[in-house]
Amino acid sequence: MPQQPNYNFIPMKKSIHLIAFFLLGCIAFTGCIQGNEKPETENGGNAGSNVFVNGNITANTTWTTGKVYVLSGRITVTAGATLIIQPGVIVKGEVGTGANASALVIARGAKINAVGTPTQPIIFTSVADEIKPGQIASPNMDPTLEGLWGGILILGNAKGSFAGGVTEIQIEGIPASDTNGLYGGNNDADNSGVLKYISIRHGGANIGEGNEINGLTLGAVGSGTVIENVEVVANQDDGIEWFGGTVSVKNALVWNSGDDAVDTDQAWAGTLDNFIVICGTNTDHALEIDGPEGTYNAAHAVTNGSVKGHPKSEFGDYRAGARGSFENIYFFNFPAPTDDNNAGRGDLSLSGDLTIANFTGGILKFSKLEATLKDGVTLTTAFRNGTSAHATAVALKANTVGASKAAFTGWTWADASNALTDFK
Repeated sequence: MPQQPNYNFIPMKKSIHLIAFFLLGCIAFTGCIQGNEKPETENGGNAGSNVFVNGNITANTTWTTGKVYVLSGRITVTAGATLIIQPGVIVKGEVGTGANASALVIARGAKINAVGTPTQPIIFTSVADEIKPGQIASPNMDPTLEGLWGGILILGNAKGSFAGGVTEIQIEGIPASDTNGLYGGNNDADNSGVLKYISIRHGGANIGEGNEINGLTLGAVGSGTVIENVEVVANQDDGIEWFGGTVSVKNALVWNSGDDAVDTDQAWAGTLDNFIVICGTNTDHALEIDGPEGTYNAAHAVTNGSVKGHPKSEFGDYRAGARGSFENIYFFNFPAPTDDNNAGRGDLSLSGDLTIANFTGGILKFSKLEATLKDGVTLTTAFRNGTSAHATAVALKANTVGASKAAFTGWTWADASNALTDFK
């Protein structure tokens, strides 16, 4: 095999760990939670600056600047309706689990136009958060508190790769009895609206054993939808998860996710461009990439990312026939990789024969990945069986690729808390 001096590979029975390093000496919750009192209002009525929302949104509705909207439970914008959220609005979800978990669902055929600005982002959080319009950082919550409400789910009519060759299925996080949770179809240009300058915090409520809601769930969302400048903080499950669809996301930041930061499934066919991941104590994988579940095949692109690791976190896991392209991503602050078959921290792994075949066949592609591991750890060069034609792994270099943090300054909680100081 041709010599590639800047890359390391480790062979495994059913997975490959693609790893590298740069020899470089590197780098409570406060007080009682309050604010769970319900404002005394009817659905859509006012109580000072608060509006209590206790039913589905079935007609065009506007949530206005300067107000706080409280979700009493799972609130759905139903087909044919559009929810407009003006800059600076704060949306708070009631505490609850199971069927009582609060969440905002944009059903198929509905739209959300939530357009904040760099000076007036739209913030989704828990009722326990005492934040008020005009504030960026919470005055009483830590950015590690998770699972206090649900999250945002946007469901569309685009294609996905589902088991059994069906064209629609129920999204995770929504009980099967609620048909507003269906997603999928054949309209890849479907338009579910616009999200810009959005911060989603403290979500991921559990609706069943091992079934939490993601910070932002995108189920078969079409390419007509615009999603830019999104922050997800302290979500108990994944930060952002795509289930099929063709929507692209630009400028995304995930901080302290409870499971995976970025998760892709069911042949998502869009692009994630310019993203930052800050792993926390409970973050499992920075990236979890799954392949198609049915016969429909499509691939996505993930590019221009910077990922800060944690001793308990892993670069990423590519599995179940993962496909797509991953380019210009910088990993740092991860622990030393392992060369065993036991989900070692600090690894970027390819799991399963189909994933490995996609890698060697150029269906799963890596380009310009770089890593600077914690404490200047070193590793002897290992060997990967098979051809090296597509074996572009993690380069032994310093930081010359990655995200631009300029897109996240001024409006994110991460920036207000100085959590971006390690990024360019």
